[in-house]
Amino acid sequence: MGRAEENGALWSARARQWAELQEPYWRPVYAAVLEVAGVTSATSLLDIGCGGGGALAVAGALGADLTGLDAAPGMVAAARERVPGAEIRVGDMEALPFRDGAFDVVTGFTSFQFAVDPVRAFAEVRRVLKPRGVAVALLWGRREDCDLLAHVLPAVFALMPPPGDAAAPPQSGLADPGVLEAVMEKAGLAPTAAGDLPLRFEFADAETGWRSIATAGPVARAEQAAGGAVREAVLARLARFQQPDGSIVLSNRVVWQMAVRR
Repeated sequence: MGRAEENGALWSARARQWAELQEPYWRPVYAAVLEVAGVTSATSLLDIGCGGGGALAVAGALGADLTGLDAAPGMVAAARERVPGAEIRVGDMEALPFRDGAFDVVTGFTSFQFAVDPVRAFAEVRRVLKPRGVAVALLWGRREDCDLLAHVLPAVFALMPPPGDAAAPPQSGLADPGVLEAVMEKAGLAPTAAGDLPLRFEFADAETGWRSIATAGPVARAEQAAGGAVREAVLARLARFQQPDGSIVLSNRVVWQMAVRR
């Protein structure tokens, strides 16, 4: 089983829960990125790693012509239910099943770090973009700016199989200064604007936080290896973020980079 297929199986495990428990927090991020990309009713949009269709739903409200792709069949099924008018396929971002020059805008929300070869993935983005079409990649920001990455997910990664596993944690370094821009340029894209955005998770309690975090593929992989120890580890890490009313608040930042097809 290849990287895309294995990740697809892991992210399918709790796909509908992801759509219900995770994607609502991302809605302001989706809206901000789509605005930066200039998405309107005249836009043909491809969202790579579309998950449960959260970004597609926001783009659909803008009137865009919608296409989505995800490696996880479960996510694709959830997205098709949520956004019935969109064309949504199971596929690999490094071999996009779309014709050359098909889209005005291509987005990827925390998806490109899962590519085996990011340059190849962005070369595929370039291929399916129209001349002067826009690509926007969004990634997690610096670890120290993300409570989830710095303080919660390390407990999950520690329980995963040894490095080299096909579904390894998303630590590709693409968010390091200059790396994403260099990858895009090597793929034939011209980086333009960049920025960052807040991403705040507010869970009613620790158990709700666990249920939301557990929808991610790497957590599913850790559970395959360590079972219930993963839940206990996450709950222990969430305790430091508990508010007086019992809620859990995690503050994070995500970064985006826009580029155009040369």
